[in-house]
Amino acid sequence: MPLIQVTFIEGRTPEQKERLIEEVSKTVSTVLDAPLETVRVCLNEIPSSHWGIAGKSIKRRQNE
Repeated sequence: MPLIQVTFIEGRTPEQKERLIEEVSKTVSTVLDAPLETVRVCLNEIPSSHWGIAGKSIKRRQNE
């Protein structure tokens, strides 16, 4: 059973997340020749204050 984890900064719409789950599931099913019913997708939304680039959180970088 394929388990795909996608991590991204929060802020996407529910519709975008639904589409992401659908498209990732279909792609994994096709590439791995696995039944779609066996594909699992886990979305991990991270607050921008918890994601750092070059020593600063994204939230801080956006405010500079």
